[in-house]
Amino acid sequence: MTSEKVMCIDLAGVEKNPSGICVLTGSDAETCNLYTDQEILAYSDEVRPSIIGIDAPLSLPLGRTSIHERNDRHLRACDRELTRHKIRFFPLTLGPMRKLTERGMGLKMALHLVGIEALEVYPGGAQDILGIPRKQRGLSTLLSGLQNLGICGLNDDMSDHELDAVTGAYVMQAYLNGSAHAWGDPAEGIMVMPDISSSLNSISDE
Repeated sequence: MTSEKVMCIDLAGVEKNPSGICVLTGSDAETCNLYTDQEILAYSDEVRPSIIGIDAPLSLPLGRTSIHERNDRHLRACDRELTRHKIRFFPLTLGPMRKLTERGMGLKMALHLVGIEALEVYPGGAQDILGIPRKQRGLSTLLSGLQNLGICGLNDDMSDHELDAVTGAYVMQAYLNGSAHAWGDPAEGIMVMPDISSSLNSISDE
């Protein structure tokens, strides 16, 4: 497990709703909830992680120039990979996902301008691959699943947003270790996901 500091943002579609934040250093997680882009950027600048995962679409499908454009391009290569593995997700052109996509792309650019790399993660899909329950099945079972991965510092008071951010930070740490991979077309936009071949067995080995 790398000792590099990584961070994940479980981004809300609008600033009035909380975005879960996790900073993971080794096996130690610290979480909080933030609201505005300015708060998130200031916190990121203070923490200065090696890399940040953002739970939000960070790119558009090839052939689409805007999230508001009306055409038949709804899925990216990484989305089609989710479909191939039977992982449930909401297409980025569906209703509230449009606002989330717009916000995510803007935040990624703002982080890039201050020298922090941000990549897309999908905690729900990662949980499916890792064999731990999504938050819809209960926060206590999600918490236990994350603790079973060896993550320390978690507690019963954490929100679903924070626990999803913990998942995303774990995936980004695995990415730096070479045990998570980029799904999709780099020319279009990638999504970092755990190694699907290691799923449940890798958890018991850690």
